[in-house]
Amino acid sequence: MPCEGCMERDNASTGATMDFLLLGFSELLHLRVLLFLIFLIVHLVTLAGNMMIFMAVVMEPSRPPMLLFLCQLSAIELCYTLVVVPKALLSLVVVEGSTISFLGCAAQMHLFVALGGAECFLLAAMSYDRYVAICQPLRYAAVMSEGMCLRLALACGLAAFAVALALTVAVFRLPLCRSRRINHFFCDVPAVLHLACTQSYAPELPLLAACVLLLLLPFLLILASYVCIAVALLHITSSVGRGKAFSTCISHLAITLLHYGCATFIYIRPKSSYSPARDKVVSLVYTNITPLMYLLIYSLRNKEVRGILRKMLRRKKIAQVN
Repeated sequence: MPCEGCMERDNASTGATMDFLLLGFSELLHLRVLLFLIFLIVHLVTLAGNMMIFMAVVMEPSRPPMLLFLCQLSAIELCYTLVVVPKALLSLVVVEGSTISFLGCAAQMHLFVALGGAECFLLAAMSYDRYVAICQPLRYAAVMSEGMCLRLALACGLAAFAVALALTVAVFRLPLCRSRRINHFFCDVPAVLHLACTQSYAPELPLLAACVLLLLLPFLLILASYVCIAVALLHITSSVGRGKAFSTCISHLAITLLHYGCATFIYIRPKSSYSPARDKVVSLVYTNITPLMYLLIYSLRNKEVRGILRKMLRRKKIAQVN
């Protein structure tokens, strides 16, 4: 039985030619100039920092496995912010909200989920790298070769792309309400699901399956790696050696907690608990502030990253002198 106010989906062109209205921060009109300036500065700093790290790692002839993973993480964060933040900045400029086409909304959702999922899988690969480095140090060079790291990176991207595509198709096949007003600054999954003209829990099943594959599975792999690392650290008698081994995991642990904390709050919950205002604030932190914190964590705490950045700046100065 079709629901009242649902869009007619008999015509295949109806969905493709339909536009959504992203309400953005229309309730914060008195703060939009300040928010625009803050988000723009954060966005530019994040882009510049990730581009610098990406270029520095690419130009480095000898790249340890962790640097390769950090290079991919920088690339993901670079694309991640470009997918969401420009539309968020536009929503602060346009008071009435900004429009986005049906295909544009689907593409934005797919890229956002795929990049976020790729980051989850990449964090699992990085935890495996830490496990091998601490628990099997003699086999580290053989196991974590450059070819192995590249295969892991490719597998992370392809797996996340496939899961995100299936989720996006499932969401946009639902009958959506005619209002077409998304109370968000981008096409996030919970915000679009809120437009579904159904009272059942069936539309949430694809999101639940995606959460299991993109969040729970990598988290269990990370947890297993750190359980093995903790057991190995208990067998290290030297407090200096234990502290040195643990310090190599701090950056990764901090990024993992930030990423999973926000993602779990937004996606692992029933549709009935959806709150647009709260979700927008959390998503704002998740898509703007968190990438900048990632950048600060793994650039300031990682000696290898600091080293290649110094070498890149040194080469730049020499080139300018010459």
